[in-house]
Amino acid sequence: MRQLKKKGVCIPCPDGIIIADGTAVEEGTVILPGSIIKEGCTIGKNSVIGPNTVLYKTKVGNGCILNSVQAEEAEIKDGVTAGPFVHIRPASVLEKGVHCGNFVEVKNSLVGENTHISHLTYVGDSDVGKDVNFGCGVVTVNFNGKHKNRCRINDGAFIGCNTNLIAPVTIGERAYLAAGSTVTEDVPADALAIARERQINKENWVKKKDPYRKKK
Repeated sequence: MRQLKKKGVCIPCPDGIIIADGTAVEEGTVILPGSIIKEGCTIGKNSVIGPNTVLYKTKVGNGCILNSVQAEEAEIKDGVTAGPFVHIRPASVLEKGVHCGNFVEVKNSLVGENTHISHLTYVGDSDVGKDVNFGCGVVTVNFNGKHKNRCRINDGAFIGCNTNLIAPVTIGERAYLAAGSTVTEDVPADALAIARERQINKENWVKKKDPYRKKK
């Protein structure tokens, strides 16, 4: 740690920090308590690592913020923000400016520039373009019980909340997927895909059935 500090790396409190020998960290980067940087990692300039971030064989670019992130055998490019509670699994690449919010997992996927995966979302075995927006609770359903399949989500697509993408499926550029959809077929560019049942309101059903009420 002393050598890193001499190079201009800021370690304001060394409590709980473990850094493997030979780790390359560039000047201006801050490493916060509880962070563990294992072998095979490099970290660029002016990034913030931690608190409570674990990295293994991962390349981190300049100006990244990784708050309570676990990443292994991945590449995180300039300006990525992630956390808290993000898991970046092997063979994943987050391109410049990607944002991963709380409780996001990315596995074996390429995520394009300035794509936002805000929260409670799983992106697995997928090729994601730039400027894509994932709503809350999106899942790429990549495993059919026997084989892993990939999703392709092209530039500018908007994936509504609680959407399932049943791989293999391709989402065209600027396509919109309505919230609550389960998508099993390709969606053309600029199309709106709605894959859910129509809402039915049964009037006076509560008065007739009187559910969930204590009987007198």
